[in-house]
Amino acid sequence: MTAAIVVQNVCKYFGAFCALDHVHLEIQAGEFFALLGPNGAGKTTLIHTIAGLSVADSGSIHVMGNHVTKQYRQARMRLGIVPQELVFDPFFTVRETLKIQSGYYGISDNGAWIDEIIARLGLADKADTNMRALSGGMKRRVMVAQALVHKPPVIILDEPTAGVDVELRQSLWDFIRELNVAGHTIVLTTHYLEEAEALCNRIAMLKQGKVIALNSMQNFISTMSVGYTLRLRLLPDTLPSMLQEIQTGYRNGYIELKLDNYTQIEPVLAQLRLSDIQILEMQLLQPDLEDVFVSLMNNPLTQTQ
Repeated sequence: MTAAIVVQNVCKYFGAFCALDHVHLEIQAGEFFALLGPNGAGKTTLIHTIAGLSVADSGSIHVMGNHVTKQYRQARMRLGIVPQELVFDPFFTVRETLKIQSGYYGISDNGAWIDEIIARLGLADKADTNMRALSGGMKRRVMVAQALVHKPPVIILDEPTAGVDVELRQSLWDFIRELNVAGHTIVLTTHYLEEAEALCNRIAMLKQGKVIALNSMQNFISTMSVGYTLRLRLLPDTLPSMLQEIQTGYRNGYIELKLDNYTQIEPVLAQLRLSDIQILEMQLLQPDLEDVFVSLMNNPLTQTQ
């Protein structure tokens, strides 16, 4: 099966600044893939090179087997992008905007699909409203609709829920999940790490233009040694001296202990019993994607796969 996106040894410079440093990625058809990193990591630059909007200084990129510069038209026909920026023509209604977007791809009879997109993205009551009269959240919905008008097999979402309300976020992800189940490849960048954790199968993390980690969501969580947090509410509200060295904080009446693995729980409980300290409440917090992300971004550049 042809990979959805193949990025091979791509470098991109802006003057002396290296925005992409020998990036290599292969995203398989049908994946729900997350591209994560702090501001300035190179995520948007990579998206622009995949879209052919910016030309890489070295390396190559293919979308569904089509070279993004040598076969630009074929590659773009197979790609839909929701940009971070709210870019729109203020002189047209929502429906007119989507019809014009369809025309860019040579599609003249697209009314039924446009109606479905409008309905699924909660734009039905705004379909005949001029774009300049829409709120920021509504404009964001139209950006998503524009990316979908030609039913591309690969969809890139660059911060699609930035500045939108919770209701839209939920309805958008329901729709995108359905597209993914139907076979569309989804590539997501987001600062809402809980979205990536809930939606994506595999993740690449960028830092200073490099891919520093590439793994499945499950492996990220299970193999990164970020530890566990044991939260305790005690009576009396104090720890035996032997446990104070693993205490990491005290929040809202809970003492927090850092554990490396589950086997440390029983020795902690044993120490509390020996000290006649009663446990009023106990919570074990497992590491999540945010913990992994912070750990990787705070460490020197090393690649994890």
